[in-house]
Amino acid sequence: MARSALTREEVVEAAAALVKRHGPDALTMRRLAAELDTAVTSIYWHVGNRESLLDALVERTVDDLAAITPRGGTPATRIVSVARALRRELRDRPHLVAMVHERGLTERMFLPAQRALAHEVHAAGLRGARAAEVVRAVQFQVVGYVLVERNRERGPVQSPGEETLWDAEQPGPDPALARALARPVDTDRLFTTSVRALVDGLLGTAGGPPEPTDGATR
Repeated sequence: MARSALTREEVVEAAAALVKRHGPDALTMRRLAAELDTAVTSIYWHVGNRESLLDALVERTVDDLAAITPRGGTPATRIVSVARALRRELRDRPHLVAMVHERGLTERMFLPAQRALAHEVHAAGLRGARAAEVVRAVQFQVVGYVLVERNRERGPVQSPGEETLWDAEQPGPDPALARALARPVDTDRLFTTSVRALVDGLLGTAGGPPEPTDGATR
């Protein structure tokens, strides 16, 4: 027996989960109705047609990325926390982010993160074009890093891979470097290291005491 009580939010939530797992092509009204154990007509009644549902998913994704909250004791640390949270959100919902982009709402989606970054850049004492440069540099670093990660994950298996190639290297002037490059890359650590170096350089805070990176960033 089909369920009778259903809300628009439940429909959008289920649709978002379906797209996150299988991509937008998997989202049909019939499949969504089956996921929710309801009639197809009920889906249409709550969200309209498929295009209206896709619009609702885009709006939801934009709203989700607006919830990023800076964490940390200094402007530099809070900027890094925003970058880490933004990367996590982008990686967590690639299909939904792609839908936002296809509808020409990418800039709107990034606006809350830009505002959070601008607030921390102002707290660090920068204004005007210099402040804008920092905001954009951090945003581009996050987006570029995520794109590289996605390409590495979706690309063909490399044979030999980086680890094998460096493991086979003859000991040179820096054997520790070869050993390190022969190990799998820690993408989380590398991201934090690269963003912190970028932020320290842009804010002129390089050489200061390191801030902890553990804990929630939202």
